[in-house]
Amino acid sequence: MIDRIRWLGHGSFVIDGPPLIYINPWRVTRGSRSADIILISHDHYDHCSLADIDKLRGAETRIIGNERVAREIGDCLVLRPWQSVTLDRTCIKAVPAYSPQDFRHPLTDGGLGFVISVNYYDIYYAGDTQAIPEMACIRPDIAILPIDGNGTLTVLEAAQVAKQMRPKWVIPCNWGQGVGATWLEAQMFASAVESDSEVLILQAIQN
Repeated sequence: MIDRIRWLGHGSFVIDGPPLIYINPWRVTRGSRSADIILISHDHYDHCSLADIDKLRGAETRIIGNERVAREIGDCLVLRPWQSVTLDRTCIKAVPAYSPQDFRHPLTDGGLGFVISVNYYDIYYAGDTQAIPEMACIRPDIAILPIDGNGTLTVLEAAQVAKQMRPKWVIPCNWGQGVGATWLEAQMFASAVESDSEVLILQAIQN
């Protein structure tokens, strides 16, 4: 499963199907086929890009987000924290994502992370969040964590979260490309976690 996860830069990912799942598509190219599922964590422009969503959506694409996202995107299925939906053999559970100590991602905005259960693996996409108590009950096989500290987890906080969750694999995001954390900080994260989980430092690619 881990080899089906591709990083598209910043907080944007694609999970090769079936089903074909995009998470927060941002500056993507038009794919050869439409997405089956598009997950949008919150309504900030670099996560909820209408232009990029239009490149990927087809007649059967299911878009999932929170209430603020649904105001921007037609036919969006709204999930609140801890609600879930099953689409064919894939279960999507929304989980809280917020920053108690930063104004950019308040709890009241209803930001989401996602636990994606597919092919007998649980993939946790944290979204834009700091360390929050709700993470204590999440035990994924694969964790995707921000490390930029821009209203989100810092390198050290992300390492602590990874040690708490103890996934088999961890993928850091929100680094490189001149924004967010640096390549060196990604390596620092890997060093801090390597005794507990396998850290994958992916290279951002275009789909």
